Amino acid sequence: MNVAIVGASGAVGQEFLRVLAERDFPIDNLLLFGSSRSAGTKYTFRGKECTVKLLQHNDDFKDVDIAFTSAGAGTSKEFAADITKYGAVMIDNSSAFRMDEDVPLVVPECNAADALNRPRGIIANPNCTTIMMVVALQAIERLSHIKSVRVASYQAASGAGQAAMDELVEQYRQVLAGEEVTVNKFAYQLAFNVIPQIDVFTENGYTKEEMKMYNETKKIMHSDVLTSATCVRVPSLRSHSEAVWVETEEPITVEAAREAISQGDGLVLMDNPEKKEYPMPLFLAGKDPVYVGRVRKDLANPNGLSFWLVSDQIRKGAALNAVQIAEYLIKVGNVK
Repeated sequence: MNVAIVGASGAVGQEFLRVLAERDFPIDNLLLFGSSRSAGTKYTFRGKECTVKLLQHNDDFKDVDIAFTSAGAGTSKEFAADITKYGAVMIDNSSAFRMDEDVPLVVPECNAADALNRPRGIIANPNCTTIMMVVALQAIERLSHIKSVRVASYQAASGAGQAAMDELVEQYRQVLAGEEVTVNKFAYQLAFNVIPQIDVFTENGYTKEEMKMYNETKKIMHSDVLTSATCVRVPSLRSHSEAVWVETEEPITVEAAREAISQGDGLVLMDNPEKKEYPMPLFLAGKDPVYVGRVRKDLANPNGLSFWLVSDQIRKGAALNAVQIAEYLIKVGNVK
């Protein structure tokens, strides 16, 4: 199988290389593509040296079976026709096509089969905060239909890319050294701070990030569920966290919820408050599952539950989810 990675030098592109290697994904030939800045860079994959090629409007994707793209929405839109022209499946990590009616938006634990219906040859990877949340929601949905979700996200610097992670580390150093703080990747200094804005604000007062959670959750879960989100950037390096409140049609006991989560695909129940055992990003970076803890009844709603999530958004929130989509296509014989 011939596989391509577009945006190979970015944080998600590098994670694609690690995930594909770790999961022994079937690859005969690996092609790496990037911008003029990264073209010519060499990476080693399974002992073989691969050189990043300049992404161009040509026939470089003629023999590609699956292309993982993570170079931003503008690049995805510009090159989608070139990538899919000869039949390659484009699994796109950007926001370019997520809400297009003729592009499936897929989280394999929830709606893997949607990936089989892709008239444009494109499958969209959802937003990272949506992915980790719907994996947990799916377990609850099997017990009783979820009517509404309220969520507050605590999103690490890694959500804004490798340069943002580097800037956060440098900001901490600058603050502790008494130097002027450099601010480029965020609206404000992130070190020793939290910023209640991710992406730009829309007319209704919600940010685009928050509206992604509203719209994408409906599409992935094939549901009328209503989601109200507040997304906050926090000064941790990697892995996002979320506080979630759900309202279901029928009341669900804490015991039933814990059992459903413990049996859910892609989930790990980490919920032992007496021993101070609950998910934290410091300890879960680089892990594949969505970790769930602090499961409890919502004191303000008899049909409500509350819980806490942590997941590595570069892995499950990006590269891993895309690779799992490809693995599903191979498993069912849709891609050979």
